[in-house]
Amino acid sequence: MDLSVRDVARLLSVSERTVSRWARQGTIPAHSFHDQYRFNRVELQEWAASQGRRVSPKLFSGGAPEPPPALALALERGGIHHGVAGRTKADVLRALSRLPGVPGAVDRDLLYQLLLGRESLASTAIGGGIAVPHARDPLVLQVEGPAVLLGFLREPVDFGALDGEPVRVVFTLFTPSIREHLRTISRLMFSLHDAELRRLLQRQAPAELILARVRQLDRARVSGPVPAPAEPEG
Repeated sequence: MDLSVRDVARLLSVSERTVSRWARQGTIPAHSFHDQYRFNRVELQEWAASQGRRVSPKLFSGGAPEPPPALALALERGGIHHGVAGRTKADVLRALSRLPGVPGAVDRDLLYQLLLGRESLASTAIGGGIAVPHARDPLVLQVEGPAVLLGFLREPVDFGALDGEPVRVVFTLFTPSIREHLRTISRLMFSLHDAELRRLLQRQAPAELILARVRQLDRARVSGPVPAPAEPEG
């Protein structure tokens, strides 16, 4: 529990009083120690993602410089998979755990149980028909490098999203450490704010188009805003 009320207030651009009130009300995940609230980085990042709040990657990395953004590389490792089967959340999670993009060293049955266990705590649906199922503790799976598996569901499935919209798109994260988990989910949430990427996901576009847009967004994290795609002539 390494974040204070002041840290969270800076992260979310709200007052410390607001953060304390949210903690008392149970609106935000918090832990009370000796009448002081402390916050877990992973829990807070997941909460921010589910609320559609933008967060500062620098604060979540403890102020250390980040390596060059590499969401596209992680997505290439995990792969983009169309037609993922399943009529229930459990069906979808089982299908995800069997996809070829899962790192080879990962025990598929263990992965399924971890994904199921994470969903039993709270839905990983972030709204807009997208969910980000993942193991709560990334260290358990013992992967060598970050990988992001993108799956397009064969049919929409109820994940219990706050906006009530069924899920059609899932991103499953595999990371070797909590720090890499935070960095990877920060990059993913940054990219999902892009309207063009959202459009590509909604129409379940070919993998090469999605990867091309993600590479542009990776570069934008360093060099500035990414340009909108050119309108077709005629």
